Amino acid sequence: MTNSAQESPATGMPRRGPVWLAGLRAIVALMLREMSTRYGRSPGGYIWAIVEPLGALLVMAFAFSLLLRAPSLGNSFLLYYASGYLPFLVYAQVQAAVQTALRFSRPLLMYPAVSWIDAILARFFLNVLTSVLVMGIVFAAMIEVTGATAVLSYGPMIWATCLSAVLGLALGTLNAVLVGLYPAWGNIWSIASRPLFLIAGVIFIYEDLPRTVQDYLWYLPWIHITGLFRTGVYPTYEPQYISLTLVMVWVLVPLALGLVLMRRFRQDILTR
Repeated sequence: MTNSAQESPATGMPRRGPVWLAGLRAIVALMLREMSTRYGRSPGGYIWAIVEPLGALLVMAFAFSLLLRAPSLGNSFLLYYASGYLPFLVYAQVQAAVQTALRFSRPLLMYPAVSWIDAILARFFLNVLTSVLVMGIVFAAMIEVTGATAVLSYGPMIWATCLSAVLGLALGTLNAVLVGLYPAWGNIWSIASRPLFLIAGVIFIYEDLPRTVQDYLWYLPWIHITGLFRTGVYPTYEPQYISLTLVMVWVLVPLALGLVLMRRFRQDILTR
């Protein structure tokens, strides 16, 4: 039989009912709270979640169409940059949301029914769902409006999106601990991660780079994720450098370290 009163990971106080059901209720409640606070109070609400990436893609496509005669893959600048920018956007949004999960839900974490893992998972699930919805809408609208011919293979696109999301979860969880213990780390990470937009291969493909640069970038997961996503958009693109093992190492090591440190130092972070 399921124990009806189990301890909350956040406070050590008992939870009513099965622990998984109590956790699910807390996660859903936190997701609804964030939806109302983030999108419900701004004019346009969720529309801005679609307009912002679409606007960024239009600006990039227009700017580079003036400089280059053709993109590295295909004949549509808009489709080319979307195939790199949208999977990277999933990572960026999830990582930023998870990193600030404890600060965002700090008042609610004082209640026995809400734990730190609930706060992290709520922001993770909400931002993944939002990013995937935005990705689908932007891709469909872009192909319809531009008339671009695309034979999409959804398997690699789904894999790349999932890897991008869990990478954001892993680095976001680790950063949540580091920022909670050392607030200056937030500024350091913000500066250090700015080149990721270029490193991720949004603007270029791995094969266009000099061999020396390739040797360094191969050890970073973002270039593998965008390369995998583009194989689903361009059937003739067959990159040989992609390593899912490398990406999973980048996911599992920071995630395990972040969870262990969060369990150890959660009270110190919440009481700061």
